[in-house]
Amino acid sequence: MKTPQRLEYLSEPRLTFGKGQTLELPKDGLFLFGPLQDGARSGALRYGVIGTAASTAHFLTWVEQIQGFVPAADSASPQHRPFPGFATVFGTSFPTQPAYKNILTDVQIDQALYITDRHQAIYKTVGVFAEPIRRYLSQEEAPIDVWFVVIPERVYKHGRPKSVIPSELRVEGDRLGSKKLAKNLLSQHSLFPEDYESAKPFYYEVNFHNQLKARLLEGNHRAVIQIVRDTTIAPQAFLNQKGKPIRKPQDPATVAWNLCTTAYFKAGLRPWRLAEVRSGVCYIGLVFKQLETSTDESAACCGAQMFLDSGDGMVFRGAVGPWRTGKKGEYHLQKGSAQQLISMVVEAYVKSHDRYPTEMFIHGKTSFSDAEWEGFRAAVPKETNLVGVRIRTKPDLRLFRLGKHPILRGTALCHSERTGYLWTTGYIPYLKTYRGRETPKPLRIDVLRGEASLTGVMNDVMGLTKLNFNACIYGDGEPVTLRFADSVGEILTAGPANQSQPPLPFKHYI
Repeated sequence: MKTPQRLEYLSEPRLTFGKGQTLELPKDGLFLFGPLQDGARSGALRYGVIGTAASTAHFLTWVEQIQGFVPAADSASPQHRPFPGFATVFGTSFPTQPAYKNILTDVQIDQALYITDRHQAIYKTVGVFAEPIRRYLSQEEAPIDVWFVVIPERVYKHGRPKSVIPSELRVEGDRLGSKKLAKNLLSQHSLFPEDYESAKPFYYEVNFHNQLKARLLEGNHRAVIQIVRDTTIAPQAFLNQKGKPIRKPQDPATVAWNLCTTAYFKAGLRPWRLAEVRSGVCYIGLVFKQLETSTDESAACCGAQMFLDSGDGMVFRGAVGPWRTGKKGEYHLQKGSAQQLISMVVEAYVKSHDRYPTEMFIHGKTSFSDAEWEGFRAAVPKETNLVGVRIRTKPDLRLFRLGKHPILRGTALCHSERTGYLWTTGYIPYLKTYRGRETPKPLRIDVLRGEASLTGVMNDVMGLTKLNFNACIYGDGEPVTLRFADSVGEILTAGPANQSQPPLPFKHYI
């Protein structure tokens, strides 16, 4: 008998803050009750700054500003909140002077950034910013919680793939190898060590952001970094010919909320967690990224992101292999690789909790093949309920309601006991607004493997949209298990394909 369709409304998940108090909105919860680890940290935030003299000055001026009250962009708007000051919100101090700073010169940056060969250019530009951090980590004992890499707008503009350097700015680089040589060396050995050295820039992605993060995860000295554009923190310092800022970032209070929340999280502290969770639940988001440097078009790197109800996350790099199938965007693991990947997750969970998870939900953007699922199942003990869930954005379905407001966030349309649509965006009664401009698009949720209640899975997804510590917002459109899957995959593959990586906290990748 076919299950009739039903329309449900899922209550908004609440978050726990300081002193065990709960609210829906992170900004209000932090302001009223403080962060989850209220009083857990006695010392100030220890941070380092890398940038030019001008960029560093802009950043430290911004640090001065967040010591006190930053007014909301629109005091009458329910979705805007003033920022009360870092110490007021987080119960610890953000010193006005960093524990360490390194001033770079414009000449250092430009001589690298404007090299004609873009592989060389990005590799050397990343080196300019990364070397002071690596030197500190290898020579100094005092730990740095988080490094702020403040970049001029030209590094952002020309540090991306396919950026074009004006001819009058181009600088001739070293006569090194080529992308072809780098690919050949993956399968053919050379008798000349200098070939490997000259090919090194071509093993890295031509993307400043991804390559910097990837290279600072190499070796034994790893850094947690936050890349900041100086036009984000000082937009009025960069004006066009009409006297207007060259770009319009978020308003100062929103920037303060987002950047300070990220800094607090990256310092190893938790701003909030979900209030209502089931004990022993573990969520995994699958990551796949095709390898640009491989001669095999099916070659891809796989990974997994493990998240707990607290928002704590770990990233696991799996094997490189022919995971890309004939269908565009479809990736599937072989049984052995699937088992190996999930075994790392289970091992990390047991190490942290001294027991196996009761429930494990694997979130993916595609279906799970039989071989893949057999591998996942083999990695998990029989007493653990393993569930495979496919989550995709579905732009071809819209729901409308009477009145001037769109459908409510939390609306669920269940087609069957295993398939339905969930609106994680929409009108939010708490804020009396809808933050989007288009008609809200739902997520299609399919329970493809294992046994679980569809409503329960949807409630979990709603909760996971509120664990994005890279911002301080009411809720995301995607669960954190998949929200950063593409960006994590890009960092995992931004360096050499044969490079191993131990499991690392999620804060290294966002």
